[in-house]
Amino acid sequence: MDDRKILSHRDLKVWKASVELAVRCYELTRAFPKEEMFGLTSQIRRAAVSVAANIAEGYGRENPGSFVQFLRMAQGSLKELETHMVIAERIGILDGKEAAAVLSASEENGKMLRSLIRVTQRKQGNG
Repeated sequence: MDDRKILSHRDLKVWKASVELAVRCYELTRAFPKEEMFGLTSQIRRAAVSVAANIAEGYGRENPGSFVQFLRMAQGSLKELETHMVIAERIGILDGKEAAAVLSASEENGKMLRSLIRVTQRKQGNG
């Protein structure tokens, strides 16, 4: 985190990046076959949205322990998203370059989450 004041989850760089990742996933899945609407399309969208939603919900709890717990759930959703992307590429409904771009953004998001977890734990004396 930088020196700017954090007044809301919307001020967190990782939340902003997570929202962008979710938007990107929605855009990519628009081109998926219609028969995947309740399969990978839905799973990818749900996992991507869950990352930003967990960050926001955890921040809103106003308790560092709860925040860390929700940040870890966001990490889990990222791993789920990565898995869906790999499968979508391997079955041929997602271009390799598009999958690589999402996986790269997901990895960056994961790094930010891990950093925020460490900072939060340090502030509460558990890190």
